[in-house]
Amino acid sequence: MNIETLISQAAGEAVKALYGMEATDKMLQLQKTRSEFEGNLTLVVFPFVKAAKKSPEQTAQEIGHYLVDNCSAVEKFNVVKGFLNLSVGEGAWLQLLQTIDKDEHFGTKSAHEGSPLVMIEYSSPNTNKPLHLGHVRNNLLGWSLAKIMEANGNKVVKTNIVNDRGIHICKSMLAWLKYGNGETPETSGKKGDHLIGDYYVLFDKHYREEIKQLVAQGMDEEKAKQEAPLIKEAHEMLVKWEQNDPEVRALWEKMNNWVYAGFDETYKKMGVSFDKIYYESQTYLKGKAKVEEGLAKGLFERHEDNSVWADLTNEGLDQKLLLRSDGTSVYMTQDIGTAEMRFQDFPIDKMIYVVGNEQNYHFQVLSILLDRLGFKWGKELVHFSYGMVELPNGKMKSREGTVVDADDLMELMVEDAYKTSMELGKFDDMTEEERREIARIVGMGALKYFILKVDARKNMLFNPEESIDFNGNTGPFIQYTYARIRSILRKAASLTSSTSMTSTTSLNEKEVELIQKMNEFGAAVEQAGKDYSPSGIANYCYELTKVFNQFYHDYSILNEPDEQKKAVRLMLAKNVAKIIKSGMDLLGIEVPERM
Repeated sequence: MNIETLISQAAGEAVKALYGMEATDKMLQLQKTRSEFEGNLTLVVFPFVKAAKKSPEQTAQEIGHYLVDNCSAVEKFNVVKGFLNLSVGEGAWLQLLQTIDKDEHFGTKSAHEGSPLVMIEYSSPNTNKPLHLGHVRNNLLGWSLAKIMEANGNKVVKTNIVNDRGIHICKSMLAWLKYGNGETPETSGKKGDHLIGDYYVLFDKHYREEIKQLVAQGMDEEKAKQEAPLIKEAHEMLVKWEQNDPEVRALWEKMNNWVYAGFDETYKKMGVSFDKIYYESQTYLKGKAKVEEGLAKGLFERHEDNSVWADLTNEGLDQKLLLRSDGTSVYMTQDIGTAEMRFQDFPIDKMIYVVGNEQNYHFQVLSILLDRLGFKWGKELVHFSYGMVELPNGKMKSREGTVVDADDLMELMVEDAYKTSMELGKFDDMTEEERREIARIVGMGALKYFILKVDARKNMLFNPEESIDFNGNTGPFIQYTYARIRSILRKAASLTSSTSMTSTTSLNEKEVELIQKMNEFGAAVEQAGKDYSPSGIANYCYELTKVFNQFYHDYSILNEPDEQKKAVRLMLAKNVAKIIKSGMDLLGIEVPERM
């Protein structure tokens, strides 16, 4: 049992014994004592004043005396108005340190047979272009969220829905047919997703030229956009695709496979993966069938032009189109179809969609529709809504010249990490292979940490240079501290001393602060799970790293002459490293053994 639980329970017993009151867990929550006051943990006594029929100060004094007499963890106390500041005894801190040391997975919970199943959807790329900076934020958030939900004892299924059909896909296909001369990823030396992205851009270039020509001939611009030969051909191709035309389908399959191979490479570099991938080409017909079923049950209505709508005015929203008059589906229909397939595949208890905040309304509507259609998790579905991510102007230009390519960004980060580490002399005694591997770990860690430390709901500016700093709230700062601790532990292992600490070993203020900060890891994991907040874990890792560095600055570990004190400090260092590794893993970040 940890110190907070022990004291909370004793405080509950105190209130009952002194005032005959049954206190709730919420009333007995302890806070970390503010730095300007003496003590480690603070109990707010205002909830007990009415039952005590005494002033807050008197109430706090009585509870304080009871705890000193009856709780082994509490050594002394002081009262500031209605706040009872408790000082924990050294023996309790040492016991806590040993408890942390014995638990390899300290701060996290494992799933068991009855654990809820949480499904998390992230990535959702289109097969007409490579992944970009926005996808990087999406994938990193989705992966980290899955790790955090697992660490809170949930079973997790990670899924991706690939937008592999539609007019945008046909545009790339048509451009390749017209201008590609049979080019392939092999003949061009390009990744498949980049190759297809180039043809998507090429389509747009030729399409704009056609519009320009039609406008020059006197046609209205809006009409020109519809009448341009290229867009007409693309629409014809889409119709053929929907009619299962063998030639169009074969081309579609070939080009999509190029893209998937490219995506797989990018996902691997990014360190993310999926348990199950769904494809819109397989879900949109399911969605249509589900809407037709809802229509038959009177849940939706058909308008005169044959289109199908959901009336959401009772929920304070408007009417929502589900099937167009020609019977074709919209995104909402496809999402319903995907939900149907997933529900057949997995006994989902909670569904989390990691999608940008421009889709807030879409998910509000989807939640209502899924609930109407009888999906038990429909009402409670979570839209993990995140903000835009941008780069400082003039930083990097992608192949398209508009968006930042994920592969380019990752390559740049690893190269920057290599250069920075070389300049700082961190690679002096390493082989080139080691340098490259550490540069990969540090570069990717810098990218992931910089993105994940920001509250996901906020728009953010990603600055590659700032993220690779070895000081401050950055991934490399935390990774470097981990590597430094591992180096200390390696040196300690080569020394002959095998003294272990005893219950009488004394602790200084910084050591107590470090044990207390380590002990907060479990609460940080739990809170991050409740708030769906990777940034909570990132900020905890930074705080723990800072506290360790302050301790290490003031006190020696290997040169400490008192063998028992050295044993305590080695145990502290070992467990700080363990928790940093565990916390960074929840962010999908690796930590190097040396740097």
